[in-house]
Amino acid sequence: MSARRVVERAFQDQQLAPALTGRPTHVIAVGKAAAAMAAAIYHVSPTRAETLLAIGTHGSEQLPPEVEWIEASHPFPDARSQAAGDRAVAVAQKVHSDEALVILLSGGASALMAAPIEGVTLQEKIATTRLMMNAGADIHALNTVRRHLSKVKGGRLAAACVGTTVTIALSDVVGNDLNAIGSGPGVPDPTTWADAAAALERFGGRAHAASVRAAIAQGQAGALPDTPKPGDASMRRARAKVVGSRTDAMHAARDAAQALGYDAIVMADAVTGEARDVAPGWLELVKAVAVGARRPLCVISSGETTVTVNGPGLGGRNLEFALALAEPLAAAGSYTVASVGTDGIDGTSGVAGAVVDSTTLQRAERQGLGAPGGYLANNDSFAYFAPLDDVVRLGRTDTNVGDLQVVLID
Repeated sequence: MSARRVVERAFQDQQLAPALTGRPTHVIAVGKAAAAMAAAIYHVSPTRAETLLAIGTHGSEQLPPEVEWIEASHPFPDARSQAAGDRAVAVAQKVHSDEALVILLSGGASALMAAPIEGVTLQEKIATTRLMMNAGADIHALNTVRRHLSKVKGGRLAAACVGTTVTIALSDVVGNDLNAIGSGPGVPDPTTWADAAAALERFGGRAHAASVRAAIAQGQAGALPDTPKPGDASMRRARAKVVGSRTDAMHAARDAAQALGYDAIVMADAVTGEARDVAPGWLELVKAVAVGARRPLCVISSGETTVTVNGPGLGGRNLEFALALAEPLAAAGSYTVASVGTDGIDGTSGVAGAVVDSTTLQRAERQGLGAPGGYLANNDSFAYFAPLDDVVRLGRTDTNVGDLQVVLID
């Protein structure tokens, strides 16, 4: 999913193009694709940007010297992330009423640009996010709380700007919900303090810091302003559109498979849920769609699963998804499955994902690795696949549109 291609799409879009041309612009690129998207808008935009700020996980040789680059932390924010959030607010505040603030948004922005509300420290916000993630919170629950504890998320970055705000988003979220991509810094937030309280209680409860619980309680009582809602004056000046998503990745994979001589089937429904639980059922769906299809066949799906962390190991959604398939695939015949994160990094593993097939279980037993269940219990899927040389190493890809599963059937 080329960052330059999606930025070019935005300038061709009839809804966005009028706001992107003919007026001074200030650009904030934030997310895993920030460097690539900032470089793209520098070369594509017909209007020179007055400000070009990029906040991401890693830089790029393509970044022009005019770009102010801030490298921050993911998946959990750090002091650099807080400095980045404060700098983003400062950029938004200097935009005049006849100017435009352009937010180039991609997955990972929630951690990379973090400025907590008064009364909550960054460490307390990090602990809240970590506790919710370990309790199995999905992206919507996480972002509901993140938005309400932030000065930039949930439309608050757009609200800091008196000019027009245009969000151009590369989506890593199932359903392409603009509120969920990077926690929606440039769009209105339909969730409330009550929603944040419910999510906090469900995922962690009273284990969360007292200051976090107090802030959300104050918000519920009306003592703290809520995030900007649809219809607010600041939101009437805001425009936003997703210009790249998991659908694009699946279609590109389909085209590549066909070019290699495979028949290709795209499964449109998103793959979601606890990785180890949904993987076996997903395999049965793959078998069903493969019935009667020509061979060789490629079946493609995408989405984003979750992992409830109970052990100290290294792994991620895609590695756990693949590991949960090792035993079912042993009796499935000639199936090879790869599950990868399109950003190139899966959880704490440092790799993109793994490949698993009908021989995986047997090869692991020969190496004395033991049953997959023990590795799943410790969230240590990397330790299972690495000795087999079945991990997928892509490095950072300068994009992020969720996870991709590719099945080859001979």
